Order: sequence, then C-alpha cells, then structure tokens
Amino acid sequence: MTANTARPAAAAGTTALGDLTVNRLGFGAMRVCGADIWGEPRDRVVTRQVLRRAYELGHTFFDTADSYGPHVSETLIAEALYPYPKDLVIGTKGGLVRPSPKEWVACGRPDHLRRALDGSLKRLKLERIDLYQLHAPDPYVAFAESMTTLADMQRAGKIRHIGISNVTVKQLNEARSIAPIVSVQNQYNIENRADEDVLLACEQAGIAFIPWYPLGAGKALRAASVKRIAARLRVTPAQVALAWLLARSPVMLPIPGTASLRHLAENAAAAEIRLLEADVAELS
Repeated sequence: MTANTARPAAAAGTTALGDLTVNRLGFGAMRVCGADIWGEPRDRVVTRQVLRRAYELGHTFFDTADSYGPHVSETLIAEALYPYPKDLVIGTKGGLVRPSPKEWVACGRPDHLRRALDGSLKRLKLERIDLYQLHAPDPYVAFAESMTTLADMQRAGKIRHIGISNVTVKQLNEARSIAPIVSVQNQYNIENRADEDVLLACEQAGIAFIPWYPLGAGKALRAASVKRIAARLRVTPAQVALAWLLARSPVMLPIPGTASLRHLAENAAAAEIRLLEADVAELS
C-alpha cells in the first residue's frame, strides 16, 4: 500500500499556513454537530470515529468555530483527538454568535472576541490556537478594532497565526496593515466564484485561500461537463468539483466536511484525481 493510498488526502501536496505546513485538502468540522449545525450529533461515538478517521486519511488541517453547535464541534475534536498528533493543525474562528439555530450574527466587539478565544482554548485543550480566524466582519464594529484585538491576543501568546473570513480585498489589505494574515476563508466553489478577486489577492500575497461551501448547492454537480468528466474518470461529480478547486490555485485549501464515514472517504480520494488541462479549462 502506497503512502497516498493509506492517506489519500495527502495526494494533493501541501500548503503553508504561516510557518505551519498542512496537506492541501483539509477537513471542515462544521457538520459533525446536530441538524442546522445546532446541538449534539445524533451519535457521538460515530462522530468521534469520523474525526479520527479524517486525520487517518491524511487531513492534517481541521477547520472549526465556536459557533458550530455552538461549542459542540470544538468539544468533539478534543474528545476524539486530544492529545493531538504533531502534524495536526486546528483552525477555529470567533466573531459569530448563535441566538437560535437559524441565526448567525456577527459580533466583533473586543470583549466578545477575547471571551470567544478563551472559550475555544479551553474546549480544544490548547494553550495557543494555531490559526484563529475572525469569522466575519461586524457591521457595527470598526473592522480595525476587531483585528487589533486579534493582534493583541497574538502578542499575548494565545494565537499563533491570524486568519480572516468573509472579507473583501479592501478588508484583507486593511487586516494585513494591522497584523500578518496567513489565510482567508470565503465562499468559493465551481458554482460561485464571486470572490475571484479575493482569491487573486491571496495568490499574489502567498496567503492560503480556504473555500467554504466547496461543493456549493449542488447545481454545478448536475452540469453536463462535470458529469462527463466524472464518468470518464469513474469518480463522482463531487470529487470532480473538489479536484477542480485543487487545480484552480496553488493556495487553495478546500475543507469539505461530513458526518458520514462513506462521504469522508469519497472526499479524501478527490485529492488523488488529476484533471486534464482541457477538463480544467472546460470547468473554468
């Protein structure tokens, strides 16, 4: 058995998050919670198996947030994987609150961000977060104020690297004027490329681009071109969509997530797919 067969998610190579190196197909730990990303999963035993198996398959970057559950995803990661393998990098986020299952409300106040970070440290059983990301700009708080708070907590030793999420190029530039930024997490997939300019800015700066919702709403997976390529390669349309993301940019770090062991294996195998240049051009 080859190394890539044992850990298929490693087949896409690596990328940098500051001074950290991770395999370029990560794992999104949002869907390990209950329905609507709210509350406990149906089966905590199976969920812990999924998290452990994700690492075994070669996902060395896990993305989570305090708002997933809330707090459930972070707690489960610690239950499943602590003490953590040396090559596992955990990124979490703060700056969104969940008043109810259907609500995601930005909160970038300094006092909230400080409490959120301390809560994540406790749940994840860490003294320092490898990658801490502002989940979303708060329209009622100056963006610079939120970013300065993260920079202060980084200087205090609680954050190793800072990332930002759901931002514009202007906000990325502003954030970089306050602190080193190693990642941007915006929505991006084969169906939705509205943030192409942000991806380009990340490429130019050598910053990892973490596309959330990497499979989109499913419309693109039903497209004739995606189906044709999937049939030729004898893979699934979802695997083609993930392979396209990996081929799209060297800074791309997709984080497909699932609570299913079967889907987990399917997603990890996407890193082994090599699209032809003609395929990439057709899908682009």
